[in-house]
Amino acid sequence: MAIYCIINADDFGYSKGVNYGILEAFQHGIVTSTTMMVNMPGTEHAVRLAKENPALGVGIHFVLTCGKPILVDVPSLVNEDGEFRKRDAQLFYADPGDIERELTAQLETFLSFGLTPTHIDSHHHVHEHPCVFPIVQKLAEQYDLPIRPVRTKKTCHLRAVDVFLHQFYGRGLTKEYFLSLFDEVNDGQTIEVMCHPAYIDVPLFTGSSYCSERVNELAILTDPDVRDALEKRGVKRITYRELKQM
Repeated sequence: MAIYCIINADDFGYSKGVNYGILEAFQHGIVTSTTMMVNMPGTEHAVRLAKENPALGVGIHFVLTCGKPILVDVPSLVNEDGEFRKRDAQLFYADPGDIERELTAQLETFLSFGLTPTHIDSHHHVHEHPCVFPIVQKLAEQYDLPIRPVRTKKTCHLRAVDVFLHQFYGRGLTKEYFLSLFDEVNDGQTIEVMCHPAYIDVPLFTGSSYCSERVNELAILTDPDVRDALEKRGVKRITYRELKQM
């Protein structure tokens, strides 16, 4: 038996520093998958890297709380500067119709790059909010895409991993802590581990409160001892492409 593990790096497209960090963690580490933001300054760069590295699973990272929307006519989603609001305010003011049109536009934008998304998740886990989830569920069904289950083991009848591990986040992370996340996972289960590796550049430094921690994550995810330890535990690293076939 084995544990089938997707190690997904969020925020692909945020900036070149984030993109290069994710690519490093894929090429020289244990990351197998990423999810792309299509509304950020680094999106075009991320698309190029994705096409140059087809073995990297690339899903869509729906965004309602960072940067600006794809559409210009979603007034309930933006502040006076035309930017998305912070999470709590956004989910209080957002009109479901505007949410559906914007998320549909983000998915269609992803497809316009000539890429096929492997799965769906979202920035700040907004896709599991009660006012957003029915819309994301509809899109997941329409486009036949698996979805990240944040609070539940399975998200309705949609394809999803058995276990979602979000704990690899924050200050003071170590490789020992990362490996300990697998202690409670059973043979035969499918799991996703969320991570945020990156190199620090100006957009990340000025735009995100989660910054230096990403460099530490990158060091852990590219540590050869971590790769060896996972192999010894019988962890088989996959992407959401393989999950769709299981």
